[in-house]
Amino acid sequence: MRVVMYYNNNDVRIEEMPVPKIGRGELLVKVMASGICGSDVLEWYRIKKAPRVLGHEIAGEIVEVGEDVKNYKKGDRVFVSHHVPCNTCHYCLNGYHTACETLHRTNYDPGGFAEYLRVPEINVDRGIYLLPENMSYEEGTFIEPLACVLRGQRVANLKPGQTVLVIGSGISGLLHINLARALRAGKIIATDVHEYRLKAASRFGADFTIHAEENVSERVKELNDGRLADCVIVCTGAIPAMEQALQSVDKGGTILFFAVPEPGINLSIPINDFWRNEIKMVTSYGAAPSDLASALELIHAQRVNVKDMITHKLSMAEAGLGFRLVAEAKESIKVIIEPWR
Repeated sequence: MRVVMYYNNNDVRIEEMPVPKIGRGELLVKVMASGICGSDVLEWYRIKKAPRVLGHEIAGEIVEVGEDVKNYKKGDRVFVSHHVPCNTCHYCLNGYHTACETLHRTNYDPGGFAEYLRVPEINVDRGIYLLPENMSYEEGTFIEPLACVLRGQRVANLKPGQTVLVIGSGISGLLHINLARALRAGKIIATDVHEYRLKAASRFGADFTIHAEENVSERVKELNDGRLADCVIVCTGAIPAMEQALQSVDKGGTILFFAVPEPGINLSIPINDFWRNEIKMVTSYGAAPSDLASALELIHAQRVNVKDMITHKLSMAEAGLGFRLVAEAKESIKVIIEPWR
């Protein structure tokens, strides 16, 4: 079978691998659509394990079923979660599934940018989600990224009516904007350095947009009756964006660091001011099973508009172009690889 082998953002090759053999409790899935995630082009994160087959936002069709698998059959259309928790450790039992060691060790074989993948038994047990009949494979690729966004807003305790500032309007920022709109946030303000993405932010629910080179905190005050934002969601790892977040959160507000810089880069925090004004800072990583199930339902109910976020559907032979588009972060939103295109 063909796979997309990642060496670095500018070196993505089509290579051949054997179709994986499945065990008694496993599944073989034909990958129909696989989204390129922003994390797939973070070279500091990915190169240390390169070369490898990336891809974790997949939807496909079950084409082979192990003897011991009872709940799924050949022909089922599915989303498959690459990371699954144990559900029994201290962290899972306390709601921190994404801190579970099992979640960090699990994955499917070889990765989502392949014609087929093997789903290990533990993923079959707790990482398979049947797609509704009227949900396309392309829409199914959004289940994982939307689940991560859903978890982030839950961790940030975002409430209806609150003013939200989303810093960075790439795919994660747009999903945050669209979800915040669906969950009845108050004013939604978005920033970015590219006009293309600011226009996209307006299309997907932002009431106001600010070019990131402006004085963001002052513009937020102008747009929000003299107040800063109740919830600031940081969707870029750029330090200047994070500094803007520190300056743009209101008293009693929350900053969600949804994206982070590479290891070793630190952020200076005005902790005394934050202490006095009871400002909270939280982080969010990944998604738990309940987040994935909720994301699927939100997409199915069309409460979050993912279909119109797709800007590029590419063949496997065009995967290099897809990685470049996502890495450049300019005039693309969601780039999907369709191995059988």
